[in-house]
Amino acid sequence: MKTPLIGGLALAAAAALSLAPALAPASSPTARAAEPATIHPQLWPSARPQLPADPALERQVNAILAGMTLEQKVGQLIQGDISALTPQDLRQYPLGSVLNGGNSKPGGNPLAPPSAWLTLANGYYLASMASSHGPHPIPEIWGIDAVHGNNDVYGATIFPQNVGLGAAHDPALLRLIGAATAEEVRAIGLDWTFGPTLAVVSDDRWGRSYESYSQDPAIVRAYARAMVLGLQGRPGTAQFLDAYHVIATPKHYLGDGGTRGVDQGDNLESETQLRDTDAAGYPVAIEAGAQTIMVSFSSWQNVKMVGNYGLLTEVLKDRWHFDGFTVGDWNAHGQLPGCTDASCPQAVDAGLDMFMAPTDWKALLANTVQQVRSGQIPRSRLDDAVRRILRVKLRARLFTEGPPVSRPLAGHFELLGDAQHRAIARRAVRESLVLLKNENHLLPLQPHERVLVAGDGADDIPMQCGGWTLTWQGTGTTNKDFPHGESIWQGISQAVRAAGGEAQLSRDGSFKHKPDVAIVVYGEKPYAEFQGDVPNLAFSPANDTDLKLLERLHAAGIPVVSVFLSGRPLWVNPELNASNAFVAAWLPGSEGEGVADVLFRGRDGEIRYDFRGKLSFAWPRTPLQFGTDTPGQPLFAFGYGLRDASNGDLPKLPEASGLPSAATVDSSVFFTSGRAGSGWHWAVADDAGATPLPHGIGASDSKRLVLTAIDEARQEEARLLHWTGSGQSTAEITGATPIDLTRQTNGELALAFDYLVEEAPSAAVTVGMGCGASCSGAVPITADLRAAPHGQWRHLAIPLACFAAAGENMSRVWTPFTLETSGKLALGLANIRLQSGAAGAVACPH
Repeated sequence: MKTPLIGGLALAAAAALSLAPALAPASSPTARAAEPATIHPQLWPSARPQLPADPALERQVNAILAGMTLEQKVGQLIQGDISALTPQDLRQYPLGSVLNGGNSKPGGNPLAPPSAWLTLANGYYLASMASSHGPHPIPEIWGIDAVHGNNDVYGATIFPQNVGLGAAHDPALLRLIGAATAEEVRAIGLDWTFGPTLAVVSDDRWGRSYESYSQDPAIVRAYARAMVLGLQGRPGTAQFLDAYHVIATPKHYLGDGGTRGVDQGDNLESETQLRDTDAAGYPVAIEAGAQTIMVSFSSWQNVKMVGNYGLLTEVLKDRWHFDGFTVGDWNAHGQLPGCTDASCPQAVDAGLDMFMAPTDWKALLANTVQQVRSGQIPRSRLDDAVRRILRVKLRARLFTEGPPVSRPLAGHFELLGDAQHRAIARRAVRESLVLLKNENHLLPLQPHERVLVAGDGADDIPMQCGGWTLTWQGTGTTNKDFPHGESIWQGISQAVRAAGGEAQLSRDGSFKHKPDVAIVVYGEKPYAEFQGDVPNLAFSPANDTDLKLLERLHAAGIPVVSVFLSGRPLWVNPELNASNAFVAAWLPGSEGEGVADVLFRGRDGEIRYDFRGKLSFAWPRTPLQFGTDTPGQPLFAFGYGLRDASNGDLPKLPEASGLPSAATVDSSVFFTSGRAGSGWHWAVADDAGATPLPHGIGASDSKRLVLTAIDEARQEEARLLHWTGSGQSTAEITGATPIDLTRQTNGELALAFDYLVEEAPSAAVTVGMGCGASCSGAVPITADLRAAPHGQWRHLAIPLACFAAAGENMSRVWTPFTLETSGKLALGLANIRLQSGAAGAVACPH
């Protein structure tokens, strides 16, 4: 996707960013490697950290290492999650590190106050330095995903997600953001962040696309250096890793952006493409002094990255002279063939220095000690890993800074949401906005007019922040959980009213007095990682609510401005046609007034801030044009972006998606990896009414039935359904378009799901399908649930023919899954789908 169809304002990224020369030319992105998964380190560029030699530090490392027991050494290699590791545990077990996963917070409180973070950080530190660890204790280090600000913490400044920052084309801005983030992390007593993400995304279907700066390795390369310098300070100066900076972690090494839209997938690119595109940001990040590297879940040519010796050791450590340490992702080592979450010597041998072992840390510690004693893990490899970890801890001054509460910025909670930090975030919002359409120079607007603000994203700070914001998926929060943030509506309202205009908020677009202009804010709902993977790039293919709103306002003769919130470019031709102006706002974070800064002129009618954002990802012409791996011309090329003075008219765009119904509604997968299949959503119902649950989290109106996220094999990929027993309640997966399962029924397919019984049913339970009002077929599963052992995941498959026999019209299935009871029941569910053949299926229950 390189040639513009519309506009022709292609950006020469290298010139605009003053980037370093590129590596040797890469092969075509669409070319796939024929050679086996072999790395040739001599073909990779050399790199070297810009850190002066420090013989005194190396003597310290060696002296500490010489005094450590085997258990202490192995403990340094293990990182546990705060949800499963207490300070008291750390007094007994000499682990080297703790982390908090996306949903792990002090006391289990997603809105834990900053003081709780500092208190817990202090507790872990003191525990790691306790006398129980002998005369030479090693301070632990706590890692946090501060990936767009200190986004896990209540009150923090939330910067735009990386996809928006890439559109700003401003490395200097990135350095400011890194420095501000470091201060806010330091304020709560922590000193290590898991960022920046250096993925070069080639397929925008990937649910982590918004964590990438660009499809262009040149932008990622420039931003990698800027962000590492901002977070850590410049190497070789007194600022480097001082009390005002934190350790950075470029991630996810390597090739996670090239997995064809599949999270934790397999990158099949050639070694040349892997080197020149996917690895572009790593050598410069290492040269800038990056101290830790997070290893990806993903594979390269069917070899898991955590087990790839060529990339972890021969390239990263030998060719690039990286002398910090590598850390795995969440139990990534457990995906390596022959490994489990509690045992993986293969990863250590390959070059992994620290396991991220959230819950199985105790068993992993014991097993790894035994594997060293048996020689399965060479002691020389163990010492190398420990030496690397100690080197980073010494550079970060952990041995001399003392407890977190005694550090210079600790407890300065006023830094969270600090006015200067918010000003940087507001600037970032302004610079990231990309103007795609501006018919008759509609933008910027006059602020003294009557302005209608509509859409479900207008007054929704969680939606404008996206995933990895207070919670892992960015869900379950409201505006009140952002005490320093402002919604886009609030920013618009302030700008308009300050100029004497009139602003009205109406989510559904209704109005009493016809406005002069309507601003409609809509887009993707928050998601993270695999829950954001999509089968194509059509925006909201099964729900046209936003489009109908635009069309209704447009038909009323009201100029319409679309402000589109998304973590990636999406096919929005119908929405573009229904808008007079269209702004790609990405996921701008907590400073919604930055949007108003650019949408409106000043009180005097003069332009205050011009649009300056340029696409860092090409915009698709069709829903099946996924990114750089898809041939053909894009609708808007990489580098496209209108200025206020530009001619912003567009011809009418084709609105037929070209997608067959099977591409918009998944007819075989209804719930997997923590999210409903395409075209489906969760809902709950009782006699108090029906409640849709887009993410499968929430409760029925009467609170008789509550759905929460739980783990099966992966984090939050399952749902726990809890019935209180106070009346009939139903959970269902339903959609707006029916599917025909006649052929599947005749072909002996089954409805299958994984289930876990936490509390056995006290009344009859049925599972069923629905075909509209007064049309359904259900079968009892009470006996299966009562016979199942508690706390163990099991599998159940019911032939589709059973539902047909019970009354379901298989040619018009609107609801492919329902579960109903009037009694008490606590049941985990995962992987709800059609199963090929009836093998393993039960006979039709009666």
